[in-house]
Amino acid sequence: MKTIGPTKNCKLCSRLYDFRSGNIKKYPSYYNGSIPIYGDKNAELLIIGLAPGLNGANNTGRPFTGDYAGEILYHTLAKHNYLYGEYIANDLDKFSLKNCAITNAVKCVPPDNKPNANEINNCQRFLFDDLASLKNIKVVLTLGRIAHNSLIKILNLKISKYPFKHNAHYELSSLNLFNSYHCSKYNINTKKLTLEMFEDVFKNIDYFIKNT
Repeated sequence: MKTIGPTKNCKLCSRLYDFRSGNIKKYPSYYNGSIPIYGDKNAELLIIGLAPGLNGANNTGRPFTGDYAGEILYHTLAKHNYLYGEYIANDLDKFSLKNCAITNAVKCVPPDNKPNANEINNCQRFLFDDLASLKNIKVVLTLGRIAHNSLIKILNLKISKYPFKHNAHYELSSLNLFNSYHCSKYNINTKKLTLEMFEDVFKNIDYFIKNT
């Protein structure tokens, strides 16, 4: 997939730039940059997460690759036939996405995994570009409220009309939107999201894609 979005060393958000600069010194072997969209350019499914994880995507340079959330997401994708090969976090050549692409609402790793409102707003232009790059898109899955709200905003829709709800499905003018709680370690450990709940979301997406 063609790389779009901000430059690797984006300076649009000063707090994220400063945090990244510190991480370059702490973790010189990491990717340490703005993380581009990854996946199949002909994808019918786009998954939008929150932001890169410090020791996950910020390390590997691929969304959701190398941390706990990535383990959950990629193994679920494999189970539902959205993956070529086998997910191995430290060997990116062993797998690739099929009919699916992944990006984040915020492109750079934020301190404590918490982007602020200004950073979220700054990245919406890049999320718009990500979505526009996928010509065959049918479904968007947003993982968490921030990803959901960012998508609704770039589509110029009202959040009050399309509120975030786990396992909700909204028919929008240009695509279909599904919601899930984020597959973070915290959400899994607290059982806000169980593997069965996550599986149900993908079953609904599979059914929709196969029957439209």
